[in-house]
Amino acid sequence: MESLVTELGAELDARLADVDAALAAHYPGARPGRQPVHTVYVPADRFYAGLVAAHGAAALATVDEHEALLLEIIDGDRDLLARVRDKLGREPVEDVRIDLEDGYGTRSDDVEDADALRAADELRSAVDAGASAPGCGIRFKGFEAPTRSRGLRTLALFLGRLTEGGPLPDGFVVTLPKVTAVEQVEALVHAAQRLESHLGIASGALRFELQIETPQSILGPDGTALVARMIHASAGRCTGLHYGTYDYSAFCGIAAAQQSLEHPVADHAKAIMQAAAAGTGVRLSDGSTNVLPVGDADQVATAWRNHLRLVRRSLERGYYQGWDLHPAQLPTRYAATFAFYRDGFPAAAARLRTYVARQDSAIMDEPATARALADFLLRGLDCGALSADEAREATGLGADDLAGLAHRTTETEG
Repeated sequence: MESLVTELGAELDARLADVDAALAAHYPGARPGRQPVHTVYVPADRFYAGLVAAHGAAALATVDEHEALLLEIIDGDRDLLARVRDKLGREPVEDVRIDLEDGYGTRSDDVEDADALRAADELRSAVDAGASAPGCGIRFKGFEAPTRSRGLRTLALFLGRLTEGGPLPDGFVVTLPKVTAVEQVEALVHAAQRLESHLGIASGALRFELQIETPQSILGPDGTALVARMIHASAGRCTGLHYGTYDYSAFCGIAAAQQSLEHPVADHAKAIMQAAAAGTGVRLSDGSTNVLPVGDADQVATAWRNHLRLVRRSLERGYYQGWDLHPAQLPTRYAATFAFYRDGFPAAAARLRTYVARQDSAIMDEPATARALADFLLRGLDCGALSADEAREATGLGADDLAGLAHRTTETEG
């Protein structure tokens, strides 16, 4: 029997070798490093080198003006408020996207050329001064026929100017909007290769996100989930899928008043995105809410409560990133995010400690759940919701140990 098992095992290895190789190539696991909790979108003509610090100052000013209101919204948690203040003073923006698409609008070619070049200069200045967000990039007009030429020109101009002064910044990505066909993703791979060669950028360094804001990217004419094919057509360059709340809703015929991150059409699209991205290393981002905390106290309260709830909802559904459009959204972004990780920390840490020690427990966790527990704690460390000392005290594990359990490397400077 032993010889049969050995012989049969070799036969199965040979039989499944191609499948094993394809599985490893298509599903490499979680992407190494830190995922930002949000992306702040700024029109290119309004971007400048000091924007990150200015957003932090503006967010803190809003907290100062409405501190009692924010405390009421977060149930009087002064420790949470102090953590939010610290984050806003230290690292108010984790990722910024310079927008030359919908948030920027249609301008004359001369104006868009000038704005793209100026924004690239400002980003280079911010990077060189250590004033940039940890993540950065641009969104250019998409590869549908009416905007393709303009989008490509903007991308080339921006990259050319940015790389005149140095290499691509760490965490730099470009965002392709309104994707409707797998071939558009393949075209961006081709464009990235040509631009890298022409500009002297390291091969494979130019990475991109796909903005999922059309039903065609979710469901193709043959009934297949095109978003899955898009990921695998990206030659490993796709780092994220970003849900586009309002374009997607409008395409589906949802009335303007009902367009939201939590509409059923949004949940359907995001569930397919989540399944398509699982195991590929491609990260997910929810979209934005356009209800901004500006105006009188009642308007600020309504918008803050809505934003806090929506951020928490996204986190609970496995969307660990979202969009912010205004500095006054940052307090509730971090309040919701920090509360999510701190609320879940005691139970997650206890379960992980029990799992590692192989102790008996009322919950029998499997290796996949242990990976999820470790990843949860790492995300809390990454954004600053948790400290390395309290994580080690509660679990007996350092950040490297947690990363090993989660099967990813990490940065924990939140």
